[in-house]
Amino acid sequence: MRALKRSLRNTFMLNMNQVVGTHDILFITLDTLRYDVAKDLLVKGRTPNLAAVLPESGWEERHSPGSFTYAAHHAFFAGFLPTPVKPGVHPRLFALGFEGSMTTTECTCVLDGANIVSGFAAKGYHTVCIGGVGFFNKRNPLGNVLPSMFAESYWSPELGVTNFNSTENQVAIAQKILAQTPKNQRLFLFINISALHQPNYFYLHDAKKDTIESHVAALEYIDSQLGKLWDALQQKASTFCILCSDHGTTYGDDGYTGHRLSHPAVWTVPYAEFILG
Repeated sequence: MRALKRSLRNTFMLNMNQVVGTHDILFITLDTLRYDVAKDLLVKGRTPNLAAVLPESGWEERHSPGSFTYAAHHAFFAGFLPTPVKPGVHPRLFALGFEGSMTTTECTCVLDGANIVSGFAAKGYHTVCIGGVGFFNKRNPLGNVLPSMFAESYWSPELGVTNFNSTENQVAIAQKILAQTPKNQRLFLFINISALHQPNYFYLHDAKKDTIESHVAALEYIDSQLGKLWDALQQKASTFCILCSDHGTTYGDDGYTGHRLSHPAVWTVPYAEFILG
């Protein structure tokens, strides 16, 4: 992997009005990733490609605005990213124009549109979605809601939750898009990585059902594919990156299994932002 150049954001908020328009934007949701798993693997050195780009402080602990994919992504695309766990009023990176927002500051980029995707398009960005889980599959009206926000969108079973090579296939599409997009054309690239979402048992040898251990194995698989994406981004342009989970999930925690429920393992998610290149 090429030597990485990054600008770290640890204790201050970037002025997004100076970023939007001058940088490409990458937004990755690692669907269903638990904060405790992400943090533990990073500390143990088991996600080296993520470690290569994350801020020195590692994953930030945040709260998701939704307990399942559809709800969380609607909030994200309205400008409500996961919220820092510490009490307080936390300024947002992006917002849509509406009265009474207490989290819109002079550093917030206020966009015009019904969602931030159309807002970026109005700023001259080409918007691309590489879907993963079923809410991006474009097979029915519901599966078209989120992808239809973008000028260009991709989904196939090879990118979905049942394909062992889903992340590799998603990264390959991203590489092609980055190579074909002119360097002076600003790009908003969104990727919903599906490999962690159930079923994920097949990432653990001889496993028959999803467990926290297969969740771990799925994250290690995802990490193994990300170096190629970082390389492709650096060859295109300086990129402001947001990496986070949309929600976590439970594997028998306090008797709960799955998500779309209120439990710390579901609401607590990893988050990071940084400039690459």
